[in-house]
Amino acid sequence: MDLRRSTRLTRAILGACVAALVAASCGRDAPTAPSSTRPAATAPASDLLGTTVGLVGKLLTCRPLPYAADSAVIGSGGGVLHLGVHTLVIPPGALDHPVMIRGEAPSDSVNSVRLYPEGLRFERPAALTMSYANCGLVTWLLPRIAYTTDGLQILYFIPSLGDLFTKHVTGQVEHFSRYAIAW
Repeated sequence: MDLRRSTRLTRAILGACVAALVAASCGRDAPTAPSSTRPAATAPASDLLGTTVGLVGKLLTCRPLPYAADSAVIGSGGGVLHLGVHTLVIPPGALDHPVMIRGEAPSDSVNSVRLYPEGLRFERPAALTMSYANCGLVTWLLPRIAYTTDGLQILYFIPSLGDLFTKHVTGQVEHFSRYAIAW
């Protein structure tokens, strides 16, 4: 098989995965109005490209990146935060009123982000894209995004899709807390 054919096949498979991820997320019940007083989310029974912690999962070890932070007032029109090499996209309609959104990417041996206000929930999931270009990774492993405690203990994995070509993984975030790249 030549390189172009292999690349087209890989892109077709990734496209099918993205389509399946979108189709699966459309059937989910949307959270109610945003509220920072909601209880913390519980782990889903299962998800499309994630899994509960009882199976395989470990945070990736990475070369530390510089500390990065961003903040913005984001309302019903949506918005974007840039946290160094990581990006949070809040889609239109995810919030019904303006909220001061803050995020930070600590300089650490694990690529992680903290998003505030903690516990904030969305009407529609936000997209968190994280880079793992600075992480050691066996090439056949596709990373995913883990919802973690402040001490970086994995609680569960969010629906995520990795791209080996760009070394980024994107996950659906329904509430704010701390997230990190895992395999």
